[in-house]
Amino acid sequence: MPRPSPVALTALGLAAALSLPFAPAQAALVPDPVISSAPGARLALAPLGSYDTGTFDESAAEIVEFYAGADRLLVVNAARATVEVLDAADPAHPTKLFDLGTTGVPSADGSVVPAGAVANSVAVREDGLGVVAVESDPKTDRGWLVFFDAAGDGEALGAVRVGAQPDMVTLTPDGRRAVVANEAEPAEDYTVDPEGSVGVVVLPRRVRAPGQRAVSLAGFHAFEGDRLPGGVRVFGGRQDAGTGTPDFPVSENLEPEYVAVDAASRLAWVTLQENNAVAVVDLRRAKIVDVWDLGTVDRTRVPFDASDRDGGVNLRTWPVRSYRLPDAIAAYTVRGRTFVITADEGDTRDWEGYSEEVRVKDLGEDGVPPLCRDLGPLSGDADLGRLKVTSAQGLAADGSCYETLYAFGGRGMSVFTADGHLVSSTGAQLERITAAALPEEFNSNHTEPAFDARSDDKGPEPEGVSLGRVAGRTYAFVGLERVGGVMVYDVTRPAHPRFVTYVDNRNFAYSGEDLAPEDLGLAGDLGPEGLAFISRRESPTHAP
Repeated sequence: MPRPSPVALTALGLAAALSLPFAPAQAALVPDPVISSAPGARLALAPLGSYDTGTFDESAAEIVEFYAGADRLLVVNAARATVEVLDAADPAHPTKLFDLGTTGVPSADGSVVPAGAVANSVAVREDGLGVVAVESDPKTDRGWLVFFDAAGDGEALGAVRVGAQPDMVTLTPDGRRAVVANEAEPAEDYTVDPEGSVGVVVLPRRVRAPGQRAVSLAGFHAFEGDRLPGGVRVFGGRQDAGTGTPDFPVSENLEPEYVAVDAASRLAWVTLQENNAVAVVDLRRAKIVDVWDLGTVDRTRVPFDASDRDGGVNLRTWPVRSYRLPDAIAAYTVRGRTFVITADEGDTRDWEGYSEEVRVKDLGEDGVPPLCRDLGPLSGDADLGRLKVTSAQGLAADGSCYETLYAFGGRGMSVFTADGHLVSSTGAQLERITAAALPEEFNSNHTEPAFDARSDDKGPEPEGVSLGRVAGRTYAFVGLERVGGVMVYDVTRPAHPRFVTYVDNRNFAYSGEDLAPEDLGLAGDLGPEGLAFISRRESPTHAP
């Protein structure tokens, strides 16, 4: 058996946090992390260090970035609209240096980032030019990119205005552009629903903020009406909510979530999560050139656990299809061909003014059409009755009943070609692996341990994905937002991803909901979302 290569991965989640500014981090390495590896695994993943903000379930440590020039970790604390800057020269003991504030920063368009703004994402160029995606208050207004020097002391360099609710920002490999997904979610009551867009910002060659003229917004007007490819979910807009008739319904409906860029810095792939689609962006022209749907998982062939009331792990096939609805996306090249990988989480539209979610057993009630066929005993709570499905798709042509049940989330990782053809998928593996590794915590929630609690919803919810090269092979690291932990796959051969190892630095004996802020570390790492792979060349430990 080959000796596995050691890898330390930075993965921060909802409960990673600090109680007092500039206080030393409280260790959150649990005594016995869950580790489950494939026979002959070439890579070993182990918890190395941790940092806590002391804030629970408030998105206080959601996205993380590493700046090798100063051995610093940059952690988005959305709860305080800041980026926490950590000294990671000793990764086993990351310590806080200062906060990078984003509110009150003047923008090149004459606006000022308001006090209620929220930091969502961060990215850093090799020379230290950093950028934070900041949504406005209210979130339906246009947001900002705030720039800073990652080697500096936290003072902002300036800002530019972008689209509504900038959710994720990344930099092109050549460092010449920032690309931001402007998600543009609706207001809770659906009185306002801004248009989704992708921002492309040409960056200065030096560490300074660009001007407003460097910003281009790529929108979706070219895909209105029948120009949108079939299969892309467009639903639940202001017209469905009864709050207005949009001039550009498709543009309001599409919600960019996450961005991946090709090695040549020419194309970007942007997940449109709730739409179950991907937009392709020509970065030099700042133009969306294609949109393709992600298809569904056929649950008559790919088993899953559909109920939180079936008394155990019950992976089986059902007469259901699941929308992938991915969050994170990553791109890589194999023998000159680009492939993209998606983490098929399953986010939905569930707002005060409109919700698509309904349980199977509630179809036919409260004005919702029934199923076209009687499921008989399958409609019970221990079978399909508890499963959440969408009310927006699956109706017969006359709208009288549901012909097909569509659930949320692929509960796995998928690999696509650059033009949207499915190459491979992990199928039921994530649920099978976690069921074997965590037989008493299978499909637990992240806020509190609860066996089987997420089976009726989206299962383990793979949310984040990061790629890294180790010893000549390419690995995908996938964060499971609910049950926790990081799943590692060898994706060197895109058509045949192979499970390598699963590590969960979580102590299920403790519930985050019951712990005081100073004791949150006892529960370990909860709800991993953003992940960053640090290469051997950049690593403070000289190991990836």
